[in-house]
Amino acid sequence: MQDRFVDLLRHGEAQGGARFRGGHDDPLSAEGWDQMTRATGVNPGWTRVVCSPSLRCSAFAHRLAETFNLPVSIMPGLRERSFGAWEGLAAHQIPAAELTRFWDDPVGYAPPDGEPFEVFRERVKAAWSRVCDEDEPFTLAVTHGGVIRVVLAEVLRMPPEASLLIEVPPACLSRLRVPESLGRPSLMRHGSP
Repeated sequence: MQDRFVDLLRHGEAQGGARFRGGHDDPLSAEGWDQMTRATGVNPGWTRVVCSPSLRCSAFAHRLAETFNLPVSIMPGLRERSFGAWEGLAAHQIPAAELTRFWDDPVGYAPPDGEPFEVFRERVKAAWSRVCDEDEPFTLAVTHGGVIRVVLAEVLRMPPEASLLIEVPPACLSRLRVPESLGRPSLMRHGSP
């Protein structure tokens, strides 16, 4: 058995521009498709694709899997955090005091009717554990910025409140090594491919 690898790919730009989407299911914009195509132009050896059920992830994941003749499966645990009443809103549409409270305490403060951070974090950690436990040589996971932040914070042993400090731009690609036996996963690279 050899080390395994996992690439985490954030979806590209979605139609409607920057917003708190969570479960709001906007499709990718033309630019979003281009961003993801550029990020994944050559298969570095992926043996399967897993993805969030959100259209902005799953549509591209299915097309990519077809292009490279790879199996693809949807993992509900890879969906973005629900932002409740903020779903579909741009930052300037949210009361400044609420938004400031969220940025200052993303772990302790959830948007109204939103998913509490610890519930989101536990869901993502369970999905990440499942990906790591499966005997697959090289997985591409197409998912969201929040999910990637949680995984990277976990791998790097960062406190949960520091995860928001990790920049994850559209079509950002992060590679992690999962050791064959002893040891913890490690971050090999993060950013543009």
